[in-house]
Amino acid sequence: MFELDGATISRMLTSMTLLFHAIFATVGVGVPVMVSIAEFIGIKKKDPHYTLLARRWTRGYTITVAVGVVTGTAIGLQLSLIWPSFMQLAGNVIALPLFMETFAFFFEAIFLGIYLYTWDRFKNPIYHWLLSIPVVIGGTLSAFFITTVNSFMNQPQGFEMENGTVTSIDPLAAMFNPATPTKVFHVISSSYLTSAAILAGIAAIFILWKKGSTYHKKALKLTVTFTFLFAILTAVAGDLSAKFLAEYQPEKLAAGEWHFETEEGADLIVFGTLNENNEVENAIRIPNALSFLAYGDFNAEVEGLEETPVDEQPPLWIHYMFDLMVSIGFYLLGISLLFLVFWKVKKWNENNRLLLTGIALAGPLSMLAVEFGWVYAEVGRQPWILRGFMTVTEGATTSPYVGWMFLLFLALYIVLGTGCIVVLRKMFKDNPAELELERLFPQVAATKEDDQS
Repeated sequence: MFELDGATISRMLTSMTLLFHAIFATVGVGVPVMVSIAEFIGIKKKDPHYTLLARRWTRGYTITVAVGVVTGTAIGLQLSLIWPSFMQLAGNVIALPLFMETFAFFFEAIFLGIYLYTWDRFKNPIYHWLLSIPVVIGGTLSAFFITTVNSFMNQPQGFEMENGTVTSIDPLAAMFNPATPTKVFHVISSSYLTSAAILAGIAAIFILWKKGSTYHKKALKLTVTFTFLFAILTAVAGDLSAKFLAEYQPEKLAAGEWHFETEEGADLIVFGTLNENNEVENAIRIPNALSFLAYGDFNAEVEGLEETPVDEQPPLWIHYMFDLMVSIGFYLLGISLLFLVFWKVKKWNENNRLLLTGIALAGPLSMLAVEFGWVYAEVGRQPWILRGFMTVTEGATTSPYVGWMFLLFLALYIVLGTGCIVVLRKMFKDNPAELELERLFPQVAATKEDDQS
């Protein structure tokens, strides 16, 4: 490993950190929404099952937030340590959203603490539910601000370069660049989708393994319903993102779709392989679909990769990242719709093992989709770290110790990941939902005994 150059190891270290952090950041944005929805339904229906869902999800959420704080701090540290040239160029331009992201996190953390320790403190539970709203807002704003930084790296603006020096800085123009609307929409909607799918997968696993209680069945129906709704929202965001790429980053779209020559009525290529002459083989071709995806017109002209200088072309393997991300997105949409259909048709059983297994797979697949999406987004910008201004090689550190940093952070992430799994397992295994329901809501247990007698 130490024979690799500093830029390569820096990329490996940053990739490892981002891929590890992405899951915790995604959950940090999406789970508060599901918590708020569950508690609100519990209050309106006077159903303790939904209230317990909100309680238990919140406890698990606090553990993932703690890990996310550490990995988020690691990213900030690495920006300064291993990308010093990039921060020297862009640091002043993007300082505002970086600061605001920290502010949004503190806002979220303060209200999360209040929310956690005020259960059953209000005569009217709606006041406690209102405390979940700032947590949702804080998590979503945190995603918004940090995503504007990434958007800026794709579409840098809000400054001028004079003799290698950044001048005329306009932080708001930098934040609200052309990439911001679609990227923010896609990140937030996919975070909501992934969180709902993870929670649905957990509920499905409990029903498969232990036949499930009323608590788990209600959890499944709630989470699958919102998986379906958020999948539709994410599909819309993905469509808008493709249209953005066609206009502003055609080289990323062309590389991701293996579209080499500029032409009208371009076909969409799904999966496949490339031979030594970069000719597509064994692929599924959907006629004119790429033109429609890019411009909403089946006969529109789509710029090919040939228009981009060879040294500025992204690697062609990102095609698989795009295809896998989209395929999983359609899977989540399809499996959730199938469950809802089975649920609504009385003579069908929505809790059959095959369907539940499909929903159980939705959790890990949704996390993989997040990873594939970020790989496509970041590698698709290559060779640029700041598109049009600085390459990755120019922005990386020249320190000979970056290899040791890689090993230290790898050890940190192994400890954090293992600790997170152990704590979450201990937290819920030793405190089953059924026992907690009877302890917190004894009227439920009494009703159950009356029904049995």
